[in-house]
Amino acid sequence: MAPPDLPVSEHPPGASAVARRASHAVMRPLEHFIEVQAASGIILVVATAIALIWANSPWGDTYDALLATRFELGVGSWSVVTSLEFLVDDVLMSIFFLVIGLEVRREIHGGELSTLRRAALPMIAALGGMVVPAAIYVAMVGPVGDASPGWGVPVSTDTAFALGVLALLGSRIPPTLRVLLLAIAIIDDLLAILVIAIFYTSGIQLRGLGVAVGGIGAILILQRFGVRRVAAYVVPAVVVWAGISWTGIHPAIAGVIVGLMTPARTWYGHEGLADAARQHLETIDRPTETQGTRLANLARSMFELRRAQRESVSPVVRIETALHVWAAFVIMPVFALANAGIAFGTIDLSVAPRLAAGVTAGLVLGKVAGIVLASAGAVKLGITDLPPGVTWRGITVVGAVAGIGFTMALFIANLAFSERPDLRDIATVAVLFASVVSALVALILGRVALTKADPVKRADARSS
Repeated sequence: MAPPDLPVSEHPPGASAVARRASHAVMRPLEHFIEVQAASGIILVVATAIALIWANSPWGDTYDALLATRFELGVGSWSVVTSLEFLVDDVLMSIFFLVIGLEVRREIHGGELSTLRRAALPMIAALGGMVVPAAIYVAMVGPVGDASPGWGVPVSTDTAFALGVLALLGSRIPPTLRVLLLAIAIIDDLLAILVIAIFYTSGIQLRGLGVAVGGIGAILILQRFGVRRVAAYVVPAVVVWAGISWTGIHPAIAGVIVGLMTPARTWYGHEGLADAARQHLETIDRPTETQGTRLANLARSMFELRRAQRESVSPVVRIETALHVWAAFVIMPVFALANAGIAFGTIDLSVAPRLAAGVTAGLVLGKVAGIVLASAGAVKLGITDLPPGVTWRGITVVGAVAGIGFTMALFIANLAFSERPDLRDIATVAVLFASVVSALVALILGRVALTKADPVKRADARSS
């Protein structure tokens, strides 16, 4: 006689129910915190504050000493010596750029960039929001001189901070406006990456380019053979990273390349997952002659179910989901901690008096002017239309919040003034100041110019 069916326990065998409940009590608020869009921006603020306090404290020397910490990795007679600063700026930021590439790939496949009509407004707005700040910087600083390479600093937007500020405005920001800002920020990041690859590269080494092409070819071959396991692509991705680094281009660009190559189509999809689940659950429940046959069928069915579950979403979504939390809550704060620590006592603005003004004006004034004017021109010419629920007041708020440069701006400042730490520090302070001003301006504009949505309409929007 078969044993009666018993309900599956909510706790694994051997686990303490009390400990599990305590763990859930701690983790649930944390998970909710992670889901809030502003959370990443809050952690960035904390990391920046820690870096500034540390660098200006009596223990400021330990800040620079920590970044200069040397590491040696070797196998046999082969070894490489690197620093903590390199690991943050070149290795961790490559993963951050990989997430950007994945976001762009996903949006191109089925998001706001999937059609030319939908992509026109954020593309034109992002382009205007980069050209005008760069032009303002060049006009104030000049096309030649020690500070002239910094024209790329005010061209980018920090997505996490910008979305965090919009989140503080609550129901004043319609979902379509938030999506528009996200699309603009994604295109902004992609254009900033092109700026880095073209204008902040120290000459191309063809041997390195050959290595990178070999890694790209290996990825394409694996895709042609239908390999969907992420682990199989780690080695080719590292080869692309090493090749790009060898060429003289910043290796973070490799992350974007690999991200853009990631498949965006599902294999099973939701319907395939449901069909596989029904089919294999019937197999599992079917009586068999021997215990060995039953176990073999169970193992085979569980393997198929795991594959169906994995392939119910596309690789680009699966990888982005796995890496996004790490990029937002680990990599970006660590980068801020390693790059925002400026000792104010060592800054001499007289070295380049117009540098700080150019960066600040480019971010605070250039971003909002560029985005609003470019959007108005595109709509006026009939190239595109404003999305439903988006007004020109909302576009102005988006332009203001886009002046928060931070992560990418600091990254470009490091590249632009890699040989001039004094100018890099001035640019860093200007980016921090301009980002704070832009955030305050956006909050004030949002509260004055935008009205709260009606609760009934918000409920209808969520249900639809």
